[in-house]
Amino acid sequence: MTAAPSIENHVFGNPEALARGAAAWLCERAQASEGTFAVCLSGGSTPRRLYECLADPALAARFPWDRTHWFWGDERFVPHDHPDSNYRMAHDALLSHVPAPANHIHAMPTEGLSPDQAAAAYEATLRRFYGADSFDPARPLFDVMLLGIGDDGHTASLFPGTAALRETRRWAVAVIGAKPEPRLTLTYPALDSSRDVVFLAAGAGKRTVVERAQTGDQASDQNGNDAIPAARVRPVGRLHWFTDRAAAPGDAH
Repeated sequence: MTAAPSIENHVFGNPEALARGAAAWLCERAQASEGTFAVCLSGGSTPRRLYECLADPALAARFPWDRTHWFWGDERFVPHDHPDSNYRMAHDALLSHVPAPANHIHAMPTEGLSPDQAAAAYEATLRRFYGADSFDPARPLFDVMLLGIGDDGHTASLFPGTAALRETRRWAVAVIGAKPEPRLTLTYPALDSSRDVVFLAAGAGKRTVVERAQTGDQASDQNGNDAIPAARVRPVGRLHWFTDRAAAPGDAH
């Protein structure tokens, strides 16, 4: 395993300031880029507000929609119009309000295939976009990877105790049994192939798990699995934590 990356902490006064600050940061990153800009989206309430802020006309007017591609880090295996769909959330909060080209929106397939087939199909989509079957650290797959963190330390759909944590070859896999519905998730190799990985967390309830993830807490459970999957993310680029003050560990204030 590579050494723990240095962390850039961005602490905001409250969840609204966090969402607005993260949206402005993402817009600035996109504006400063050249050529194709690839963003991997996360589910969750904090990302939702970020997406709504990014769709605000004042910010949206500056975003390079015509050269940005949109992907997902994980998805519930439900139809895209289902209330629990991460695709639907991003579509309703952001993509339906901005001039994002339809062929630049790469949702995870969730119908007409088994979960394993869907994961393989999404991996094929990623490989075609990337143009190679193996990652070059000098050429990350994603420009920005947005991630959340659960109370159990999971990120994307990489849950404690699941086989997906040990996957080193495939870029996307199905996760069955961790939650009531099957999930699709990118694996560590795909998450790590990012210029900027951004964890988003808000609220006092997240402070302990954020601190454990930032300090690299990888204490193993009885099955030898890392207790904090989020702590294992090791991007080839930069690692950022965007938190509100309530979620920020003491030394990040």
